[in-house]
Amino acid sequence: MERTRIPERRDWREKVEALGFIFHTVNGEPYWNEKACYRFSAGQIDAIEQATNDLHAMCLTAVEYALANERLAQMGIPDYLAPLIAASWEQDHPTIYGRFDLAYDGQHPPKMLEYNADTPTSLLEAAVIQWQWLEEVCPRADQFNSIHEKLIDAWRWMKDHALQGEMLHLASLDGVEDEITVAYMMDAASQAGIETRRIVMKDIGWDEGRGAFVDLEGSVIKDIFKLYPWEWMAADAFWPKVHDSYERMRWIEPAWKTVLSSKGILPILWELYPGHPLLLEAYFDDPGGMEEHVRKPLFSREGANVTMTSRNGTLETGGDYGGEGHIFQALASLPNFDGHYPVLGSWIIGDAACGMGIRESRTPITGNESCFVPHCFEA
Repeated sequence: MERTRIPERRDWREKVEALGFIFHTVNGEPYWNEKACYRFSAGQIDAIEQATNDLHAMCLTAVEYALANERLAQMGIPDYLAPLIAASWEQDHPTIYGRFDLAYDGQHPPKMLEYNADTPTSLLEAAVIQWQWLEEVCPRADQFNSIHEKLIDAWRWMKDHALQGEMLHLASLDGVEDEITVAYMMDAASQAGIETRRIVMKDIGWDEGRGAFVDLEGSVIKDIFKLYPWEWMAADAFWPKVHDSYERMRWIEPAWKTVLSSKGILPILWELYPGHPLLLEAYFDDPGGMEEHVRKPLFSREGANVTMTSRNGTLETGGDYGGEGHIFQALASLPNFDGHYPVLGSWIIGDAACGMGIRESRTPITGNESCFVPHCFEA
């Protein structure tokens, strides 16, 4: 594994924008960074893929364990959400995707930092934008990336086996990053033969007479992909309607994904698999004697409200998270390439690993402005 400086394409902005990626620059600085790339061996890619599949299987076991042992409250999940989680798990409501964040140096086994299982982003960059880069810049190399094809296959399976109506609604807030992710999901679902309609979360209405959520045209929403976290939904005023109509709708991702999106899954995993080479030591509420550790809110996003304690001192990020409580995780040793700290985002589509994207930061905490850098490997 190495980080290599390379020339960027002169017209890269026009090319990525043609693919719908308009979120390539943040505050005047490139978020998409193709002045460098990460290179791997085929064996390293195999190790990442196998680790991702193993971790996903372990996480499913952890969901079952958390439900069976009534651990949801400890994970920051409110009691009134628990029945929907249990029902969706027992009924095996299907999932489309998730993304593991991994620390990896190319020599030791990858370490799980967390699982973005409910509302992962950076999808278009990983699936499409870096693939275009590979074809133009490194055509003789390969890339750990069958995300696009697997995503279409997953939506095709949903169409044949899970969706309940003729129209799939796709919802999020109206921020540009969320809009890009939803637009890409719409494209993938459309290529799978599904009719789609975009809607902003605030525009979802309720028809009391029909006892159903409706869109702006008055159409009943039977199937919805939502880039909106379950813990936010549970705190919204319309939550009772979600609860009452849950069995009449297909929510993607399903409610049981809340268990995996809580950082509480990290100490649960450590209980189940103590000392596992893919895991970092983790505990609820206190560091358990670890001198170097990271304090994370049970629910948070984009590196917010993280406190990292090491022998070199303390690094802390701001934000509005942490009300539900915290976990403590052993400090992972991220590789340092001349001041660049990469985190691998390894994707699960359905139940299988199928690709990755890399975010790098100038600090060991990956935030919302950390750059996305493409990768390749020699086949």
